[in-house]
Amino acid sequence: MIDTFDRKGNAFAKGCYAGTEKTAVAFKNKPGERLPKAELSAAAGVGRARAEWSVFDAEAKGPNAGAGVRASVASLGASAFAKAELASASASAGPVKVKVGLAADTGVGIGATGVEAKVLGTGISVGRKMGVSLFGSEFSFNLW
Repeated sequence: MIDTFDRKGNAFAKGCYAGTEKTAVAFKNKPGERLPKAELSAAAGVGRARAEWSVFDAEAKGPNAGAGVRASVASLGASAFAKAELASASASAGPVKVKVGLAADTGVGIGATGVEAKVLGTGISVGRKMGVSLFGSEFSFNLW
């Protein structure tokens, strides 16, 4: 939450989308860029809407697929995931996140603050992030 508490409001909607993203940031006094991280991802889908403000966000997606790798100082670890999703809607408020959808996320994340593993959208997160997923629907919360 320390990385987004002063995030300005933003909302957008897209029809068809496809793209790649690479991020490498560290120690900038901007929301989402205070803690060092590196990420490489690719995604494509049909229909996406998102709204965010401070520690709150909500998102709805249509059919989509993607893959990515990430390393972060915040989690003191790394992760790699691939996903295929039919549809989803999610919302988060600070440390709590709820997602309802149908997906086949598969991957693993490991770090000093916890581990996460999913196979075909079903899995568990244990550590700083505690959560459970079942076929793409998820409930999770960050302990600190």
